[in-house]
Amino acid sequence: MSTSKLKDDYKNNIKTYQPKPPYLLNCIKAFVVGGLICTLGQAIQNMYMTFFDFTEKTAGNPTVATLVLISALLTGFGIYDRIGQFAGAGSAVPVTGFANSMTSAALEHRSEGLVLGVATNMFKLAGSVIVFGVVAAYVVGIIRYLYGLAF
Repeated sequence: MSTSKLKDDYKNNIKTYQPKPPYLLNCIKAFVVGGLICTLGQAIQNMYMTFFDFTEKTAGNPTVATLVLISALLTGFGIYDRIGQFAGAGSAVPVTGFANSMTSAALEHRSEGLVLGVATNMFKLAGSVIVFGVVAAYVVGIIRYLYGLAF
């Protein structure tokens, strides 16, 4: 009997014993937690606009910075990981998930030192996200510029 036949038989046999993932429940949890994070962000933005006289445009950057700070603190205390286990993509997609990934990488490698551990490993995951964001923004900018020339 060939190895591939054995692998196929094994895969077919274990399918009946594996639990079905609760896709609908996972989607609902991700939607609710992601929505709560966005609601918190909107509340923070409204606070900046109300108490510090920011405009809607100028309140965006401090709002993002505050969300990143909150996420980094929750990651440091081990709370954001539990939120992520519960919510899945609902906690990973907003900017707080990006801050969580950078902070957790920094915490994981802190024993290797400040420069070689924290600084270099913090950007392993974040570096690709930053590069992709810059390249995507460049491509979209070129498309928008060409679209503006055409019309």
